[in-house]
Amino acid sequence: MTSSFRLENCTEFDVARIAEELAFAVQPGDVVTLSGELGAGKTTLARAMIRALLDDAVQEIPSPTYTLVQTYEARRMSVAHFDLYRLSAPEELDELGLEHCLANGIAIIEWPEQGGDLIPPAAFQLRIDDTGDFEDQPRTIEISGTNATRVERLRALHDVITSSDRSQASHLRYLQGDASVRRYARIQSAGDAGAIIMDWAEQPDGPPVRDGLPYSRIAHLAENVRPFIAITMALRNAGLSAPFIYGVDINNGFVVLEDFGNDVYQTVVASGEDPTERYRVAVDVLLTLRQSPPPANLPVTNSTPYQLPRYDAGALAIETELLTDWYWPAAYGTDIPHAARSAFASAWNPLFEYLAGVPHGWALRDFHSPNLIALPERSGVKAVGLIDVQDALRGPMAYDLVSLLQDARVDIVETVEAELLGYYCTKAAAHDSAFDEAQFRLSYAILGAQRNTKILGIFARLAKRDGKPIYLAHMPRLWRYLARDLAHPKLQDLRAWYDDHFPVERRSTPLNI
Repeated sequence: MTSSFRLENCTEFDVARIAEELAFAVQPGDVVTLSGELGAGKTTLARAMIRALLDDAVQEIPSPTYTLVQTYEARRMSVAHFDLYRLSAPEELDELGLEHCLANGIAIIEWPEQGGDLIPPAAFQLRIDDTGDFEDQPRTIEISGTNATRVERLRALHDVITSSDRSQASHLRYLQGDASVRRYARIQSAGDAGAIIMDWAEQPDGPPVRDGLPYSRIAHLAENVRPFIAITMALRNAGLSAPFIYGVDINNGFVVLEDFGNDVYQTVVASGEDPTERYRVAVDVLLTLRQSPPPANLPVTNSTPYQLPRYDAGALAIETELLTDWYWPAAYGTDIPHAARSAFASAWNPLFEYLAGVPHGWALRDFHSPNLIALPERSGVKAVGLIDVQDALRGPMAYDLVSLLQDARVDIVETVEAELLGYYCTKAAAHDSAFDEAQFRLSYAILGAQRNTKILGIFARLAKRDGKPIYLAHMPRLWRYLARDLAHPKLQDLRAWYDDHFPVERRSTPLNI
């Protein structure tokens, strides 16, 4: 099913902007065709698109008028720029290697009509009309494609950027992501701090894994932008630095956000800088959240209110089972025996029952160094920028502290962890006479064991299923953190399970990935 839309009165800047939006939207294997008369701006658009893919605004992009094809290696994919104006016959395409180019990346094709039926169906077909100088004769661009959903999402991307007052930004540049289904681009502006565009198309449910529900529902993972918008607004209302939202398209999953920059905690800690004082401010953020419990209903722009799910035993349990489902097979080469799985659940269940009875509040679930950004121009708790908050729940308040102080991606030495855990307890007790430090420290140990167990499974899955072995480098750190948690006297039964099934020597054995 085809779809199309038109952009009228396009200046040279507008042509470059749609090129950058195309660069964000394309996927390996895509064909982008550019049609129009001589001088219409096809090469201008192609150059802007290639520069965006290369993330190099001044890269020389020669016209392939005589060579017929020029190739480039971008970080995301290879790019082949074809100009078929001088093609003698469509059959010559075989000699130009179009099929090979599409196997490794994308093809941008000027004068596609010269290739006849040998041009594959285009993901995006652009027709640029009018000739002459851009200043005197603005262009009309018609964009179509055989996949209506992708064309409509490109239209939505263009509209949300334009309507959010960021349309005069200088450049739109893709941001390399981590392990997320979300995609991001930075809108760089010469006149202000710019913005971030988040692209989060709603994901279909996975297969049912328990009681007819998929994993994401049981673990209460956000599946669209509504939770992100609601939680971001609630955190701002609590006096914290969550991003300001410039514009949203809930149906298509686009959000234009304040750009906090690149001063990410993870980078600072990895550089060897003493993180204590910087992390102390992050602990202050959690103490602020402790005094600002989440409301029952969180407003959402242009939508119904969002109710924060509870971090219940079902969610906690299925997260720990990532170890039995993914880490165990990678460690032993076989599925976990039924008896070992049953003993695993039996060791966890009373701990989850205990957590159900402790005070609950905000549990952001991803309060760790990759999602904390230093904002030195702001003071107090506002000096910490909070991102990636969409999976927050109402749960035990020790969860975010252990996420921070037992960071899966960087080493937090035990003395720093102990100092900041003590700092939190002292401050919490000063503001709340009912604060039970022993209860909190036990919750901290249980949730640390739960989180590190979960991440061992997640990183094994990323390596095995998603072909990302880089995460295996973090495994020794996770085992060290887990050992700290299991040392709590009330976790002796759980510790015995790990000692029986993953003794110290097994924990350092490379996985079968």
